[in-house]
Amino acid sequence: MTPRTKLLQRTTRLVQVVAVALTALAALLAQAPTAAAADICGYQVGGDILIAYNATGGQGGPLGCPTTNELVTPDGTGRYNHFTGGSIYWTAQTGAHPVWGAVRDKWEALGWETGKLGYPTSDELTNPDGTGKRQTFQGGTVYWHPSYGAHPVWGKIGELWGQYGWEGGAFGYPTSDEQWDENYKSIYQRYSKNNLVLFWSAGNGVEGCTGECVGYSGTTGTDWFRELRVEIPYGTSNVVVRAFPTEAGFINARTDFQGGWYQMWSLAPYPNDVSQTEHNSLYEQYACHAKFADQLLPGEWNTGVSFDLESWRSDIGMEDATSLTKFLSHICEWD
Repeated sequence: MTPRTKLLQRTTRLVQVVAVALTALAALLAQAPTAAAADICGYQVGGDILIAYNATGGQGGPLGCPTTNELVTPDGTGRYNHFTGGSIYWTAQTGAHPVWGAVRDKWEALGWETGKLGYPTSDELTNPDGTGKRQTFQGGTVYWHPSYGAHPVWGKIGELWGQYGWEGGAFGYPTSDEQWDENYKSIYQRYSKNNLVLFWSAGNGVEGCTGECVGYSGTTGTDWFRELRVEIPYGTSNVVVRAFPTEAGFINARTDFQGGWYQMWSLAPYPNDVSQTEHNSLYEQYACHAKFADQLLPGEWNTGVSFDLESWRSDIGMEDATSLTKFLSHICEWD
């Protein structure tokens, strides 16, 4: 037998072995896509939904017995089974995830998978504090806490909330769904820490919200301040701070800049990513407003009903910021 003949025989055998292996692999794959349907409590549960159901403990878990067979969702792309303790929803893109309790109630109230949240993309998760729960959906996340209930967080309010540490950060848990504020032409949502509010506006023509903006406000007032709003023109690093003093604040802050400044920032978190130069400028503008609020017309506030501070203004130093001569030319709004 020539070397060429031996090589051909070995090549033929190798091809046959590979063909047999591929055939066996194809058969294996064809036999194991998902779990077969099972009859449970008189209803059929199968595929990935059955796998997810068994992972929760089956009949002995929080879902209990099924109350429907597998059904097609109204959009035609998903599948679901209802159970005595909740539901499991599946799509090819999101997989199968159980939804139950207050999170499911909120999801139902918002239109199930056809609403803004869409399909679930995770199971229910425990938050780092060990008390709250959350579940992610295509359009946002529903957060639950025993003291505040279940509320969805999404969009640009959710984005800003995340930048400040989610539920473990400066704002805490959501305590309401999003609501409409007619006065400021904005959408807002309340949070647990200090009754703070986060908001988004497409543009209401007020200070930092002349165009699209996000921000937050605190109204759990002090002796000297009744409200503090922080407005952030969306897509910029600029910040507009609007502090609303009480009558005592207008009077007393004139001689105690630091005391007023600390009271003001007790109402809401100091904004992220403010540089030292911007911080200096904000404080100088605050001092200017505080010092000259009642300088020219006693009984009226010369700088308006609020101290409006813009982070993009220059750091001109406290001497110029609190100079009466300079004030008459810039009214606390230099360059």
